[in-house]
Amino acid sequence: MTVKPEIKSNSLRPGSLRKVHHIALNVKDMAASRHFYGKILGLHELTGEEVPKTLINLVAAGKVANFITADGTVIDLFCEPDLSPPHPDPSQAFTRANHLAFDIDPQLFDSAVEVLKANQIQIDSGPVTRPTGKGIYFFDPDGFMIEIRCDPS
Repeated sequence: MTVKPEIKSNSLRPGSLRKVHHIALNVKDMAASRHFYGKILGLHELTGEEVPKTLINLVAAGKVANFITADGTVIDLFCEPDLSPPHPDPSQAFTRANHLAFDIDPQLFDSAVEVLKANQIQIDSGPVTRPTGKGIYFFDPDGFMIEIRCDPS
């Protein structure tokens, strides 16, 4: 006989959710998105034994690509070739998600801005300086807003 633990609350305890495991994004053009996340943003693409077992066949078929950040967060790209935002102007929000933010060492922030400019990445706003640090907002190939930000120096 299995005994279920008694539920004493209608919510999870603080600290129960340990970290973001992965983020899955739909992309229209896998090649453009792999280039953007891997080459421009410099994220490591998972290959071979690194690919999650549940995604091996989809990766082999070119329908999924997986990238990982330095802290271990996985970004999964799912190819949806018929994907198109409701509005051709990427500054017009089309999802419930507002943006994905990457943290960077303050000493590397200006270099990151130069990389975006050198690759002619469409900038939405910034660089901006706030009491919480600096940030720049830009769009990935599918019009999803990305931020690179750093804490104050």
